[in-house]
Amino acid sequence: MEMTRIFDCNAENCVYNKDKKCHTLAINIGDDIPCCDTFMSGSNKAGFNDVSGGVGSCKVDSCSFNRSLECTAKGIHMSVVGNQVDCQTYRKK
Repeated sequence: MEMTRIFDCNAENCVYNKDKKCHTLAINIGDDIPCCDTFMSGSNKAGFNDVSGGVGSCKVDSCSFNRSLECTAKGIHMSVVGNQVDCQTYRKK
């Protein structure tokens, strides 16, 4: 099994976001809601330019793509919703 890739993310104020792409090795997706637990606001950019982010773990039991806390989607889309960054690929079981 390969790590699920993050296709895009519009959280441009996140330290790992460059050109609407995630550049950290892996993110964690929230507990009860599918939000990015790795999101950090800031102007100083972090991560690696040659890295395309992936999903390290998913703790959202209600997601149909969650298998043993791993994301099985082919890839995910992340988007700012209110005050958080949510997984737009989330599908309720």
